[in-house]
Amino acid sequence: MTAEERQRAIVGAARRAGSVEVGALAEELGVAKETVRRDLRALEAHGLLRRTHGGAYPVESAGFETTLAFRSTMHVPEKRRIAAAAAELTGEAETLFIDEGYTPQLIAESLPRDRSLTIVTASLAIAGHLATVPGFNVLLLGGRVRGGTLATVDHWTTRMLSGFVIDLAFIGANGISREHGLTTPDPAVSEVKQQAVRASRRRVFAGVHTKFGAASFCRFASVTDLDVIVTSTNLSTAEAHRYSLQGPQVIRV
Repeated sequence: MTAEERQRAIVGAARRAGSVEVGALAEELGVAKETVRRDLRALEAHGLLRRTHGGAYPVESAGFETTLAFRSTMHVPEKRRIAAAAAELTGEAETLFIDEGYTPQLIAESLPRDRSLTIVTASLAIAGHLATVPGFNVLLLGGRVRGGTLATVDHWTTRMLSGFVIDLAFIGANGISREHGLTTPDPAVSEVKQQAVRASRRRVFAGVHTKFGAASFCRFASVTDLDVIVTSTNLSTAEAHRYSLQGPQVIRV
């Protein structure tokens, strides 16, 4: 097996399982651990994987994106903590935008139920969950439904969204970095997120630590566009401080 074939196999394994470990890969591929580590460094340099202690996980790109069902199996306790903390930022807001994705879905589930709210979303899952809550007025953005995420996109979605002025937006992203800002693999999804950022008075990004430092294909906002970042203590204090220097408050839970 050549280095190219080996690296292709590593990327395939990471995308199927969500992550890979050096020891298991070395045994499966019949090579030394240092060879695997060298392959992981090369794949990270090409933007296909992000290395962790003892392994790596795949970076979402124009040609690869995980489904909503898959996301609901990864880092779930961390995502629940982040979602609960993000929902507490609702404050006096009366109108909310809630982005597509599993963490935004958890935010929706954590919203206060003691007063009326108007929620705008492109997510069928979020709209379906919140539509039965007394006092909630749910507006589902129309458009083409993406099968992997069950969310609407394209010009119908952005046109409807452009007509609103929203108090607070809970924004998701596939990656966030100080250099490239907030990114996502699909241009159609990027346009919806970009319009949500424009339409909102305040913007909150909520995401797990693995998204920091990662960059996907389409940039839709900069870190300076955000008012608050909510993540976990798995993001180091030093790195959180670096993001805060660009403007947003960073909350670690």
